[in-house]
Amino acid sequence: MTPLRKKQQPDVPRQRLDRVQNSQQPMSESAQFRRNQTLSSFRRSATDEASHRQALHVLADKRRKVGGLFLTIAASAIVLALLLTQLVAQVSVMSGSTGISRSIDDAAYVGVINEYYAQHPVERLRFALNEPGLLAAMTRQAPEIKAVEIAEVTDFVHAHFSLTFREPIAGWQINNRQYYVDSQGVVFEKNYFDTPGVQIVDDSGVSPEQGSAVASAKLLSFVGRAVHEAGERGYTIESVTLPAGTTRQLELRFEGVTPLVRMTVDRVVEEQVEDADRAWRYLRDNSIAAEYVDVRVEGKAVYR
Repeated sequence: MTPLRKKQQPDVPRQRLDRVQNSQQPMSESAQFRRNQTLSSFRRSATDEASHRQALHVLADKRRKVGGLFLTIAASAIVLALLLTQLVAQVSVMSGSTGISRSIDDAAYVGVINEYYAQHPVERLRFALNEPGLLAAMTRQAPEIKAVEIAEVTDFVHAHFSLTFREPIAGWQINNRQYYVDSQGVVFEKNYFDTPGVQIVDDSGVSPEQGSAVASAKLLSFVGRAVHEAGERGYTIESVTLPAGTTRQLELRFEGVTPLVRMTVDRVVEEQVEDADRAWRYLRDNSIAAEYVDVRVEGKAVYR
């Protein structure tokens, strides 16, 4: 039998072998503490480093929050200041019309504006004011107003409203109440201008108590548009009369024109004025004398 041979030992130097054997043995606590240490005698622990970084993050978060809060407060203050400069807290009115001969009723119009603001508080900010809505609300209570706008602002909160009033071109007294009408046919009662030269003479014999308020407004509107249309054609109306027994027909006398004109409120006023103009020119060109010209029927002009 072949004799067993001893396992050949690796050819390792003795000094290295001792180091390998020593490395395989567990190190003592003191050796583990000294392992991989720097030459510095001071080393901060991992816990201390984490605490320091966390404190820096917390401080940065606080700075961002404080900065954001400051910017929010500053922006809010700026917006509030701008809103205050737009706020209308006090109201006054003045006339924007030229040629008025009477003082206007300031208190009544200020009351109407404040009532509108009470119903629409957001519109106290000038940039949010709905001027057409304000005008519509005012004309419902004061139809003599033609336009309204904010003219100027003082003390940042005191707004002065400029009111433009309707100028009457004809008037009519019904049941001891004086009514007026302007060139647009709008009927109103308060007149701040001189009394118009054209007054409607009521010879109809119809009692005002018989319910003619609506007809009266329609007649006034018709007369106002007739005066305006005649003026556009170079004529001036001297007087308007309601003939006996009717409230829907009118007799208009024009300055410098001999025959008067009979019109009806049931037909467009512009067409009737145009027909009357043609009839006058025909009568003048043919040297025909007439007492009146009737243009109540469309397409026909009757004279006598």
